[in-house]
Amino acid sequence: MLKHFYSYIVETESIEIELANLDLSEKEKEHLLRLVDSNINHSVVDTILSELCEEDKKEFLKHIKNKNQEKSWKMLYSKIQNAEEKIKKAAEDVKKEILEDIRALKKAK
Repeated sequence: MLKHFYSYIVETESIEIELANLDLSEKEKEHLLRLVDSNINHSVVDTILSELCEEDKKEFLKHIKNKNQEKSWKMLYSKIQNAEEKIKKAAEDVKKEILEDIRALKKAK
């Protein structure tokens, strides 16, 4: 999985473990993990952008594009109250949904 500025506060091992128990090829599992990563990233970025004004959105996206984690976090801490908690919640909501889908698939078999 890719490293994002928030990777240290969002774990995806629980999804990796669930996927490991499915009868899928390694290529399929890797593809699904990339989709999980993408979904979590989109949710996190959407959550952040919804809290910022237009000018700050552009600046934040520039920091992400340049992979400048220090400036990204500095901006988040100054502009968004409880930024880490909001990021965690966005990621956890996506993970919960995905885990429910995987478990439902297991039961259906």
